[in-house]
Amino acid sequence: MKFGIIVFPGSNCDDDCRYVLHNVLGQEAFFLWHKSQDINGADCLILPGGFSYGDYLRCGAMAAQSPIMKSVKNFANSGGLVLGICNGFQILQEARLLPGVLMRNKTLKFICRNVYLRVEHAQSPFTKACRRGEVLRIPIAHADGNFYMEKKSLKKIIERGQVLFRYSNEDGAISSESNPNGSLENIAGITNEDGNVCGMMPHPERCSETILGNRDGVKIFESIIRSLEGRKI
Repeated sequence: MKFGIIVFPGSNCDDDCRYVLHNVLGQEAFFLWHKSQDINGADCLILPGGFSYGDYLRCGAMAAQSPIMKSVKNFANSGGLVLGICNGFQILQEARLLPGVLMRNKTLKFICRNVYLRVEHAQSPFTKACRRGEVLRIPIAHADGNFYMEKKSLKKIIERGQVLFRYSNEDGAISSESNPNGSLENIAGITNEDGNVCGMMPHPERCSETILGNRDGVKIFESIIRSLEGRKI
């Protein structure tokens, strides 16, 4: 499979994503500069974490206006798989490819630590390698990860099955104590209505090798690969 990893000024997890996809999982993975509009035949696009444009204005607001985002929108609207991680999630929201907003953490502090995520749906292209209700341990590193949207829209995305991950404890229980940033409904990751665009705040690329002490994150990438292989049959 061919993975295009979009690099914005200030991206800092692009190499991590490429390493996991190419070195760990043996896939073709390459960088796409934000000023280009050519996605080079990618089967999946990844918007990595970092601090695009230094997080000026709002996180992701300037990156959402980059030339390549027109191609990302066209790709997503045609059913292509798009994954936004942390700052990539913020960019997808600013580009109106995902609903809601990500506000400042409830603590008003940057948080960098491992958290537990409960997988809400295992039929998504991004969770096919997981079980429904499975708990993953994946690190977060953000200051603006507090998911918010107005109540009617929140109810709709829950009913449509767009909530993909929720912050939980090790046993999968959802509570305010397991919510690191104040996100409504403990939401850590969502999809668009069609299910082909995903945004998640935790960083699966940072926990995809045994040497790092945890391989839970590799399941996200394995899920995408399975989904793409199914499309090619």
